[in-house]
Amino acid sequence: MAAIINDIITNPAYHDYLAILKGARNGFVYGVKVRFPHALVMSILFGRGSWQDRASVIFKATRQHAFNLAKFVTLYKAFLLVQKKANSGKPRSSDTFIAGLLGGYLVFGKRNAVNEQIVLYVVSRVVASFIPRASSPYNTSPQSSLAGSAVKPVPPDSRYFSLFAALAWGSVMWLFQNKGENIQPGMFNSMKYLYRDSEAWRDLRTLLWHNN
Repeated sequence: MAAIINDIITNPAYHDYLAILKGARNGFVYGVKVRFPHALVMSILFGRGSWQDRASVIFKATRQHAFNLAKFVTLYKAFLLVQKKANSGKPRSSDTFIAGLLGGYLVFGKRNAVNEQIVLYVVSRVVASFIPRASSPYNTSPQSSLAGSAVKPVPPDSRYFSLFAALAWGSVMWLFQNKGENIQPGMFNSMKYLYRDSEAWRDLRTLLWHNN
C-alpha cells in the first residue's frame, strides 16, 4: 500500500492535483500561524468581556483566516489548472490575474473584519510594489539562496521609499485625526491606544500602567 501511495505521489501525471491539495494544507497552516498570535495579542490589549469570550474570538478569527487561505489557495491553483488545460497545457501571463480575481471574489469578497484586514494587507503590498526598485536585491541567507529560484526580491530605492513612508504616515495620521471612521477598526483601536489614550491620566498608576 505504501509503495502504491508513493508511486501516485511521485507520478508527474498527478503533480498538479496534489499541488492543489498541498497548497490547501499550507494555506491553512500559514493562516493559523499568522492569525493566532495577532488575535491573541489584540485580545489581551484591546479585548473586552471574560477570558472565555476572548478565547472564543481568538478561535473564530484563527479558524476563519486559516480556512479562507486554504480555500483561496485551492481555488487559485484549480483555476490556473483549468486555464492551462483549456489552452492546450500552456500557461499564459493573464492566468494568474484571472485566477486571483475569481478566488479573491469568492473567498474574500464577503466583508468582515478578518477579510478586510487581509485585503488591506494585500493592497498595501500591491501599492508598495510601484515604488521604484533599488539596483541590487535584498541580502539573502544561505538557506534562501539554495531555494532554486532565479528571481530575487529587489528592495525599493531608499530615496523613493523615504517619500513613500512619509506620505503613508502623513496620510494615516491625517485620516485618524479628521476621518477616523474611514480607518480599519483594528488599526483605529491601535492608534487610539497610542495617540489618544496616552493624553489622559489621573495619577502615577494610571500614567505608568493603566488607561483611565
